[in-house]
Amino acid sequence: MWYCRTEAQFRQAMFFSAASVAGAFSGLLAFAIAKMDGVGGYEGWRWIFILEGILTVLVAIIAFFTIYDFPETAKFLTETERAWVVHRLRYQGSKDSGQMVAESEHFKWKYVRDAFTDWQIYLGLWMYWGIVCPLYGTSLFLPSIIRELGYTSSTAQLLTVPIYITAAVLAVAVAWFSDRSGQRSPYIFTCMCAIGIGFIICIGASAHGGVPGVVYAGIFIAVCGIYPAFPGNVTWISNNLAGSYKRSAGMAIHIGVGNLAGAMASNFYRATDSPKYLLGHGLELGFLAVGLCAVVGLRWNYKRINGKRDQMPLGEYSDAENSEKGDRAPTYRYVL
Repeated sequence: MWYCRTEAQFRQAMFFSAASVAGAFSGLLAFAIAKMDGVGGYEGWRWIFILEGILTVLVAIIAFFTIYDFPETAKFLTETERAWVVHRLRYQGSKDSGQMVAESEHFKWKYVRDAFTDWQIYLGLWMYWGIVCPLYGTSLFLPSIIRELGYTSSTAQLLTVPIYITAAVLAVAVAWFSDRSGQRSPYIFTCMCAIGIGFIICIGASAHGGVPGVVYAGIFIAVCGIYPAFPGNVTWISNNLAGSYKRSAGMAIHIGVGNLAGAMASNFYRATDSPKYLLGHGLELGFLAVGLCAVVGLRWNYKRINGKRDQMPLGEYSDAENSEKGDRAPTYRYVL
């Protein structure tokens, strides 16, 4: 809505890395706020919910008055600036085809149906699950995994901090290079390989036993692959859906159904499997392997379709027809 395709991942990474930093500070906050146990007659865990809940509500109120939905409604832009922002967004998908076609901006139920029947969303879901299952698994159970390795609850919270801070820095750095290169899949694939390496280390070290530092190193590597891969995954699918309403519907499906991974991952690390959690690590690795195949499938299909469209003559359809077709128009080029 605001940024071109070659600018989107850096912004997504900045937004998502805030979650990583929040994960780091939540460990520190939980460690500090837990010391308030007994204050006002409340247990320490109650104070965690009270204080963090108040901050969330305050930020939401501020955001309501400071965040604008669309460039067309942004009061801080001049008329010229507004027209420039809208123009560069509407014509970005076809700029490499030789025929500039504006993306459709009006609503039709057809665009919602197109989103539900688009192959790339469903193949992209497997990529999403391959990243988000490990994300939810590590986010939900990282402190307990560290604690089971022999550390106290307070130390376990503190040991999550360097992981999340490093992951946040990597997410922003990888996004910057991805935007500059105009490529998504190589960076997503590489980061997902790092996730795999991390979980392989976890499985090997946990099965061997007696090497908690190695398990921690494996989780560290996995998280440092997860956080750069996630904004890349979301941005890639968003980049390749044309027409604002199809993009909105498609991303709702991609993220909404994709987040079912949280329901799955929350059951991977069972209490009966502690302290090795071999089943949990193995399931994460299985989803990751399928996700890697999905990345390869998406890139291969995008490249094949772009090649076919390069051979098609310009002018076969009118600008209005191409605009209606969205990312299925012969003038549209997918991001690889």
